[in-house]
Amino acid sequence: MPAKSPTSHTSRPQLSTGEYIDGVRSGDRAKLAQAITLIESRKPDHEALAQDLLLQLIPHTGKTMRVGISGVPGAGKSTFIDTLGTNLTEAGHKVAVLAVDPTSTRTGGSILGDKTRMARLSVNDHAFIRPSPTAGTLGGVTRTTRETILVCEAAGFDVILIETVGVGQSEVAVSEMVDFFLVLLIAGAGDELQGIKKGVLEIADMIALNKADGDNETKSKSAAAEYQHALRIISPKDKNWIPPVVTISALENRGVDDLWARIMQRHSHLAETGGLTKLRQHQNVQWMWSMVEDRLIAKLRAHPNIKTTIPVVENDVVNGKLTAAQAVEKLFRAFGV
Repeated sequence: MPAKSPTSHTSRPQLSTGEYIDGVRSGDRAKLAQAITLIESRKPDHEALAQDLLLQLIPHTGKTMRVGISGVPGAGKSTFIDTLGTNLTEAGHKVAVLAVDPTSTRTGGSILGDKTRMARLSVNDHAFIRPSPTAGTLGGVTRTTRETILVCEAAGFDVILIETVGVGQSEVAVSEMVDFFLVLLIAGAGDELQGIKKGVLEIADMIALNKADGDNETKSKSAAAEYQHALRIISPKDKNWIPPVVTISALENRGVDDLWARIMQRHSHLAETGGLTKLRQHQNVQWMWSMVEDRLIAKLRAHPNIKTTIPVVENDVVNGKLTAAQAVEKLFRAFGV
């Protein structure tokens, strides 16, 4: 039997910063994917190269629409994104879809399932779908997803859609990195306000009742009225914008263009008044502090004294020998601060 080639299992050679930049800027999908993989890596040498790459790509970023999309399970997020993204590409846009799931490292496959359900976008030359792994942490959402947005913008995508899976803390993290945050809901599930947390309503820029077709159309309009009333008693995050509630059918592509027109109206107003610049500047500062917190926690857990102290402290908390506050003090003493 002939011997196997010694190069048959060699790893892909590391690209230079210049090769990454040229590939991303020219729209090379393989190079774009490699650049994102580099950014996601936690290896020290990869992190240094990734930051150099980002620094050189930043001048080519920022001229985009960044839209976060969330919703309760079964709201039809994948169908909606597939329809909206297809409409946008037909109108001449280039669309990148980033799917965020902080639990993806545990559940496995949920994001790829979403990708396969975006049947038209997944084969669209003017669209790019990418799972955004987060290593199971909200800090991962901040670090990986924010930087992936920049790379996609540098690659020429002018609309970035960030999809969150489920309704929870990841929604707050994503809302702090987009220009517009859309919450997708459905009617006909009993008490309409039971399906979503108040905190998500507070960060929404718009609520869309999906699946407003057939027998469900009347229920959707009724649910929309309930949500619009609920929004009136919640302090808006921007006094100049009362989040609208609309009804749509992503399956039948009804109301989707009107929804996008409202998003564009809001985006144009922010851009004209300087609000968009202020929003993104504020988000960049939040990004910095989120990364500081992420790095501090990583260093804390990696400290040799902490590694040996954690099991003891956790056991004492479980058995009532220490309060949570006392346990924190003990950990910080072990850390030397």
